[in-house]
Amino acid sequence: MTAFSAAGRFIFAPIPFFKPVTAIVIIAGKHFGAQAGFMTGAMSAIISNIWFGQGPWTPFQMLCWGLIGAAAGLAKNILDKPLALCLAGIIAGVGYSLIMDVWTVLSMNSTFSWGLWASAVISALPVTGIYCGSNIIFLLVLNKPVGRRLERLKTKYGVFPGKERQ
Repeated sequence: MTAFSAAGRFIFAPIPFFKPVTAIVIIAGKHFGAQAGFMTGAMSAIISNIWFGQGPWTPFQMLCWGLIGAAAGLAKNILDKPLALCLAGIIAGVGYSLIMDVWTVLSMNSTFSWGLWASAVISALPVTGIYCGSNIIFLLVLNKPVGRRLERLKTKYGVFPGKERQ
């Protein structure tokens, strides 16, 4: 799933802020559990940044996407409904933006300031909106076909035994 996520980020690079990474991380967490979701998210950042550039922001990206994957794994039973999945995409997009804006403030000021953080959050609203929209689109398009294949992998190869969905 990490390779799929990194490849998706690379393929959609020409379209600003419109990437499938968060959706793929949510799908991985939903079907493989919180630990696999966290690892998919964290590794997606570090692997895709081989192309996009590593930097002091990379640990923040790893934390954000990792937490999103873990949360999806913990909430997997409620993510079966399309509305819940869309809400998860929005919450993940906003959460990612809020945490990454901490990095934005630290990179500008070297100390954290709530005022600068609020300014960064407000100025990032259009980007966050596009990001949330892309999460919804990718979740609605990828969830069923990818989810079926992941469930098949779990059954066929015995991956993540004891973690079958209720």
